[in-house]
Amino acid sequence: MKKLTNKEKEIMELFWEKGPMFVKELQALYPEPQPHFNTLSTMVRTLEKNGYLDHKAYGNSFQYFPIVSEKEYGKSSMAGIIQNYFDNSYLSAVSAFVKEEKISVDELKQLIEQIEKGTED
Repeated sequence: MKKLTNKEKEIMELFWEKGPMFVKELQALYPEPQPHFNTLSTMVRTLEKNGYLDHKAYGNSFQYFPIVSEKEYGKSSMAGIIQNYFDNSYLSAVSAFVKEEKISVDELKQLIEQIEKGTED
């Protein structure tokens, strides 16, 4: 799955929050000065081409909707980070969090207990 640019992610977050929309509805969600309709339309078509959105035709108008959930995108983003920055080692990633004190040893123990019990928080 191709990584989203900041602008693409901003658009996808609106689709994930609001659901199916026409480009005109998407444009209305932006504060003034709103992005130009053609700019948004091009970005939405790019998101569709990259497999994030699909559309339903209503005459000459298209209503776009997400086909990748926010959760799915988050998982793929995390996998990409692990692959690119931690040599595809989740253990290295967790170790880095512990070393940088982003997660304590006690929190790590709690996580291990949750995993062993088969529950996630």
